[in-house]
Order: sequence, then C-alpha cells, then structure tokens
Amino acid sequence: MKNKFDLIIFDWDGTLIDSIDWIVHCLQTAGKQCGCDIPEPQAAKDVIGLSIRKACAKLFPGADDETLTQLTDCYQQTYLSRQLSREDLFPGVYEMLVELKQAGYQLAVATGKTRTGLQEALQATDTEDLFCITRCSDEAASKPDPLMLHQIMQHANAANERSLMVGDSTHDLQMAMNAQISSIAVSCGAHPQDILQQYSPLICLQQPAELLNIIRG
Repeated sequence: MKNKFDLIIFDWDGTLIDSIDWIVHCLQTAGKQCGCDIPEPQAAKDVIGLSIRKACAKLFPGADDETLTQLTDCYQQTYLSRQLSREDLFPGVYEMLVELKQAGYQLAVATGKTRTGLQEALQATDTEDLFCITRCSDEAASKPDPLMLHQIMQHANAANERSLMVGDSTHDLQMAMNAQISSIAVSCGAHPQDILQQYSPLICLQQPAELLNIIRG
C-alpha cells in the first residue's frame, strides 16, 4: 500500500484514542440521570460515531426534544469530567502519526465529536499540530453522510482515489463508501471485525498502530 495515498483521515474515538468504554459509561449515565432506560453496552457502542444528538435519538427513541437536550448536556458534562492525556491514545498511535506526517502524508480527523470536545482532546493529547484539518459533527453532517470527508479532501486538495479513511465503526466505513474512498478498519473500538468486514475495508487491523507497517509497504 506504499505510495497509494496522499491523505489519511482518522476517526477519533475508538480509532486513535481508547475511549469506547468511557463513552458507553457516559451514555448510560445520561440515560440514568434523565430517567430513561439504561442502554446495554453494545447498544451504546452501536451509536458511537454519530453526532451526540443523533446518537441519543437512536439510543433513546422515546425521548422528546427537551429530553434529548437534557441527555446530550448530561453526556457532555460527564464526558468532559475526565482529564485526558496522551496516555489515553492507543499504544504507538502518537509515534505513528508523527512518522506519517514526517513521511509527507496529510493527516486529518473526521469525528462525531463536537468541536469543543475534539479541541479539548487534541490539546490534552498534544496532537493538534499533526493534522492539516479536522472536522466535527457540529460543523458538517453526522456520519455516515460524506460531507465531512468531502470538506477534508477539498481542503487537502486530495483526490478520492488518493484518500483513505481509518475507523472503528460501521458509521466510519459507511461514510467512506458514501464518499467513494478506500477505508481501513480497526477492531479495537465500537464494532468487531466480522461486522466491519461487511463494509469492504481494504483490511481490518486489530490495533491502529499496525497501519504504519501497511503504509510502509
């Protein structure tokens, strides 16, 4: 796969950072505090990657607009109560990103997080300068709509066939399919390998840092 891509776009939660269990806890906490049924862990994992309001609407289908606002506010308050650091990145991720950038790849993030949430995470992990552009769900459409990817590719002046999406959820891979770009899956996050492979990724990795050897060729 060496020299096949110019632009590598990463999802954030569950792809670069080990945060899935924490997100599940935050969604369950939001449900409990707002008087809703507490979702099962896999049900919560299934909505990770969507914008938080869309995720809550899917996870708590009986919630009205006021309750959805309460759920999203509670989720965000709980999520931001935990101080992140570079140690929360999956093993080898920071070094991988540094090497890829030094090798000339343009790197980007496409995430279901809000801009506020992503900025805090980028600063806490000291990774902001590694990406040429980042896009969040409150700046575009929620996954699997391809708008985020289109905006990123336009900014990077990268062709579809030279762009790669790396993600851990079906929403990431469906977004890549909708944008007509290649994808690589990682099975350390929201969805297991057998589910991810249904979305035709080039390969499914167990850990994101394995991407480095794939790209080196």
